Amino acid sequence: MVCCDKEVPIQERGQFMKKVIRLTINDKDYEVAVDPNQTLVDLLRYDLGLTGTKKGCGMGDCGSCTVIMDGRPVNSCLVLAMQANGRTITTIEGLETHEGLHPVQKAFVEKGAIQCGFCSPGMILSSKNLLDKNPKPTEEEIRTAISGNLCRCTGYQKIVDAVKSVGK
Repeated sequence: MVCCDKEVPIQERGQFMKKVIRLTINDKDYEVAVDPNQTLVDLLRYDLGLTGTKKGCGMGDCGSCTVIMDGRPVNSCLVLAMQANGRTITTIEGLETHEGLHPVQKAFVEKGAIQCGFCSPGMILSSKNLLDKNPKPTEEEIRTAISGNLCRCTGYQKIVDAVKSVGK
């Protein structure tokens, strides 16, 4: 390609200038080089090995890629990795405590709110985020909080029951 009477090299398709970002994931600081078009879900899964965050629809409709970013649930398939620069992120891997599973995770298991498990990380993170802000939510508040997460296996009542049991 020629521009302004100078030869300008054409980058090979799919190659971009990487940018170094810094972010905190599950209380651990990271400094990583990312492509400008790389999504947060791809960074988490493929670069950092945090495969608990699922990659579903890629359009923000299913919620399987939900993570908590700066205290609110986001669809990581809709967030560019560069937009996470300087942010604090919690994935499903970050919920485990020294005693084992987080109380929300335990409740999902005990109430049968997990079947295939694909939606579970996003559902659990959305539920945890709600409980952090409102420890005794109503059924309507729970349903609103998980409304961005689809589940085709359990239906939603067992999930609502699990969240309610933690909020007691």
